This record gives sequence, C-alpha cells and structure tokens, in this order.
Amino acid sequence: MTQPPVCDYEGSDYQQTFWDTGTRIYEDRVEEIAIHRLLPSGGRRLLELGAGAGRNTRRYRDFDQIVLLDYARSQLELAQQRLGTEGYIYVAADVYRLPFAPGVFDCATMIRTLHHMAEPQAALNQVGSVLQGGGAFLLEFANKRNLKAVLRWMLRRQDWNPFDNAPVEYIKLNYDFHPAAVRSWLKEAGFKIERQLTVSHFRVDFLKRIVPPGILVGLDSMLQWTAPLVQLSPSVFVLSTAAADKPAAQGNAFWRCPACGSLELEQEKHALCCKGCGLRWSVKNGIYDFKDPI
Repeated sequence: MTQPPVCDYEGSDYQQTFWDTGTRIYEDRVEEIAIHRLLPSGGRRLLELGAGAGRNTRRYRDFDQIVLLDYARSQLELAQQRLGTEGYIYVAADVYRLPFAPGVFDCATMIRTLHHMAEPQAALNQVGSVLQGGGAFLLEFANKRNLKAVLRWMLRRQDWNPFDNAPVEYIKLNYDFHPAAVRSWLKEAGFKIERQLTVSHFRVDFLKRIVPPGILVGLDSMLQWTAPLVQLSPSVFVLSTAAADKPAAQGNAFWRCPACGSLELEQEKHALCCKGCGLRWSVKNGIYDFKDPI
C-alpha cells in the first residue's frame, strides 16, 4: 500500500508567526472555549494528534498522562520547552501508522490537523484503533461549507461548490471538508457523534481589526451552540465516542511497531527494538521517533 503524503512542519516557525504574534487571539480563545465545553475532564491517558508546539496541551485537564504526537520533531522540541516532561510523552510519527497498542487511550484530540490529511478516512480509522471502548475523541475540521465560501461561490468568484461533499484542496495538503462527509467518516470508523460546535464565526480580517477580541469571543461563544441547526463557520468541533464493545489494551502493552504491527517492543538505552521484525526506533532527548527506523 502506498503511504499517503504527510504535511511536514519540520523547522517551521509556525507557532511563532501564526500564534505568538497575537493576531489570532480571537481564534485561540474561541477554540479554548470549545475544548472546555466538549472534552471530558480527567482520565488515564490522552493522545493529542498534531500536537505541534503544545499550544492546546494544558487545556486538557486532569489526565494522568498526555501523549503529544506530531510528525515534526522540531515542533515537539518546542513543546518540551513549553511543558517539560512530567506527565508527558513525546512521539514523532504520522497518523497513518500510529505506533500504539489497540485500546491504549481513553481520550484523543485532533485540532487543526485533519485539514492536512489527503486520506482522512484512513487517519480516523487509526484513531479509532487506539481508543478503548467508549473513549472520547475531540475532532476539529476545516469546514468547506463556510459562509465566505458560499458567498464567493454564489458570486462566481470561486469554481468549487461548497455544497458538494468532496474535499477541496485549496493549496497543497490543505483541505476543506464538508460536514456531512466528516460525519460519515467518523461513523465508518466506529464513532458515535455526541455533540458539535461551530467555531470562529468572525474569522474575517477587517472585523478583527475594528472589533475588540473580547466582543468577538463573546459573540462566537453564543453562536457555537448553533451547530445542530446550521454549520457555516470555518471551523467545526465534533465530540465522538468509540464503540462501547472495544476492549482496553491488554496487560502492559503500549507501543505497536508501525512496520510490522508487533506489540513486543523492548526498551533499550536510546531505542525501542521490535522483537517482531527487528527494527529499532530512536529515542533521543525524550522523543520517541517512529518516522524512520534506525
């Protein structure tokens, strides 16, 4: 099977230029509200997919352990500097080959990440495979049927139809998805949709320049509850649960070899060695690297 392409933020200054400049205070705060409204507080182990530099990690409250997964090792290094190591595990890997035993997590999040997936169904299937029965999954996705896209299409200023269920790739490895398509993918991956919120209704540059962030955040907070009625915002949050009959991980199993699927990985000084295929995966400066074997 051909490996899908992966969007790589290695060496990127994304955290600094996109979030730390303060120009996206509004988006950051409304996403925090959505997380607190939807995500269950407390649990044994949470997996943060596409963790980046750990912008959202502290918002996941009262979990015994949080695993931050990102394809870019440099982003995980920034997260380490921000968060430290106590209670956190840092993993460099791609979502199409998750290096974890089945049912090892009771919660997972994927925020501002699915829009980089050329094969979103395959990615969601992988998430479902590592969650135990009833485990919560908080997903955010870029909404193709947002108000701006609808207006541009009606005015014939864009070619693609926002009401079509097919994904649209507006720049390389950046996709917008139709809400109905995402819901169908979640169901096919074995998830039951529990709640939805629409987020970032006022993600318009001129509005952010003339209206104080606090006012936009307050208005957005009120509109988030409209998700069951209409979804025209650029961002949608969905809380789902894994099928109840899925078993938890057996024994002390935690890792799974992304090459052969074996659950027998032995900890060495600077590597994990797979007893199934013999491949060794680097462990350097507290980061488990499953991108390529040693």
